[in-house]
Amino acid sequence: MDIRAILMGLAFAVMWSSAFTSARIIVMDASPLLALSLRYLISGLIGVGIALALGQSWRLTPAQWRATIIFGVLQNAVYLGLNFIAMQTIEASLAAIIASTMPLLVGFAAWAFLGEKLRPLGIAGLFAGVIGVAIIMGARLGGQVDLYGLILCAIGVVALTAATLLVRGATSGGNFLMVVGLQMLVGCVALSIATLLFETPRIDPSLRLTLAFAYTCLVPGLAATVVWFWLVNRIGATRAATFHFLNPFFGVAIAALLLGETLGPRDILGVAIIAGGILAVQVSRQRKA
Repeated sequence: MDIRAILMGLAFAVMWSSAFTSARIIVMDASPLLALSLRYLISGLIGVGIALALGQSWRLTPAQWRATIIFGVLQNAVYLGLNFIAMQTIEASLAAIIASTMPLLVGFAAWAFLGEKLRPLGIAGLFAGVIGVAIIMGARLGGQVDLYGLILCAIGVVALTAATLLVRGATSGGNFLMVVGLQMLVGCVALSIATLLFETPRIDPSLRLTLAFAYTCLVPGLAATVVWFWLVNRIGATRAATFHFLNPFFGVAIAALLLGETLGPRDILGVAIIAGGILAVQVSRQRKA
């Protein structure tokens, strides 16, 4: 892994982690499902437009179409839709911590249900992740945490885990940016239907909403995805996934810096243990690979 890959991995982790803070700002001034569907409409059209300009094709393989639909629904609509709803009542740092457990859940599911072998280091990492989450939840549940929002985040990360497992390797075959753009448009359609069924649309125009929305569309929504695919192509999916261990740190740090969210000693300890668990699982899988 050369210095360029390391820098791009750090950039991906920062962009991915910052999405929770920008989402928290957005839902202060707009209804969550409407805002997210508009985000995917804009990001998706930009992604497809750039892909066409680069000569990429609409003609995807059956596996790519399956991945496009699964990711569009499970990741873009279910995972992020539930997170946007939840962040009306819970802090961005807590949502980021829950979402950051996805690599642990993927590692556990692959080990427990798909027969993937996991070294002792990886098993220790799974247990460390459970302990870290327990420490944070023990600290937070003693305060004013909205359980409904917490449950929505938990369901969302399970949906993201399922999407990750269902489409492993299915995006190979080129046209990466086209696949990403179409995934976003699938998410837009699913979220638009959900908006009509479950939400009273609301937008209160403000400068903070405009800046947060533009940032979310262009940086976590599009740039982070492009960087992720660049990393996967350059160093492989297993090595690229190692950068996920930074997400708990960056997620809580950005929320504290921009939103003034407070973190107690138990939060910091839990985040450190979760990050160590994620790193252990990814290093274990990397050695296997």
